[in-house]
Amino acid sequence: MSRLTSLPAPLQAALQSRRLLKVIAGLRNFEAASVERISRAAGAGGADLLDVACDPDLVRLAAAASGLPVCVSAVDPELFPVAVAAGAAMVEIGNFDSFYPEGRIFGAEEVLALTRRTRELLPEVVLSVTVPHGLPLDQQQQLAIDLAAAGADLIQTEGGTSARPSSPGILGLIEKAAPTLAAAHAISRAVELPVLCASGLSAVTLPLAIAAGAHGVGVGSAVNRLDDELAMVAVVRGLRESLAPARVSVG
Repeated sequence: MSRLTSLPAPLQAALQSRRLLKVIAGLRNFEAASVERISRAAGAGGADLLDVACDPDLVRLAAAASGLPVCVSAVDPELFPVAVAAGAAMVEIGNFDSFYPEGRIFGAEEVLALTRRTRELLPEVVLSVTVPHGLPLDQQQQLAIDLAAAGADLIQTEGGTSARPSSPGILGLIEKAAPTLAAAHAISRAVELPVLCASGLSAVTLPLAIAAGAHGVGVGSAVNRLDDELAMVAVVRGLRESLAPARVSVG
């Protein structure tokens, strides 16, 4: 039986209908007040899943504030068990965007090792793994295949930090999302696991992610960079509305 069946029914339904919306508070955001604001906005705006830093206190805070299932993100598998004990519904290796400005690069072998260790520690917990966008697309595909064999349940793409949009407005938003959209298209055709498309997305490009083959999307900075909670709610609602009930994959 798939570990995905252990997820709350509404979350399973969102995945199956290719409409999952995950709001990301930030892998390195341990500020309780910030996480609480983002959590409330995610719940009020209609998100399906909340992604927070791997800390048991934040898990409890986020779940109470949002009413949503909580995913914890980290690059140290040893941190996951205590967060799961605190109520996290799933765990995620990555996303790696916050590390790149420091020159910290994650290669395929390291991500595979992190995946195998996480699966050893948590054999029954749903595991999402981010494929580093610095790899060429063919290597991203191969890593996704290897991650599936190592026990990953979902694959997440990234790429927003590598994009260099040169145009304003809508065209610039599409240019910003291009790397993660390309990865979603390539990886979704290489593995049977659900793919979450994240990093550099906006309300304009969420439908493109679904059309590229993703089962869901993850959005972070479009929400968590805002200071006003009402503005956060408005953005989340706009993201929710942009995910139409039915999209036809292309390619």
